[in-house]
Amino acid sequence: MHMLYDSESFVVVHMLPDAAEPRSAPALNDTAPAGPQLARHGFEIVDKRSGKEVYLDGSWAEMFQEQILAWQRETPTQEEVEDALDRYAGLAQNPVVVH
Repeated sequence: MHMLYDSESFVVVHMLPDAAEPRSAPALNDTAPAGPQLARHGFEIVDKRSGKEVYLDGSWAEMFQEQILAWQRETPTQEEVEDALDRYAGLAQNPVVVH
């Protein structure tokens, strides 16, 4: 887990996959399905104003990663970042639960 952004309105955390243990090659006659081959990552965006969060994975995470790379190249203002995060926060349905 890596915190990317924290403001009065939003928190963005990059959820990194656990390091996978190396697997031995399955036997040719082994019919058991192999586990996931690709480690996936995602982003959690918490809207502090509404108390809700959204988790982006898969293609959503890839699109958000592209947004982050663009921010690194262009150095946007905080307002521009907050506006973009607000659009993603519109997807938020889950209340933030502290555990």
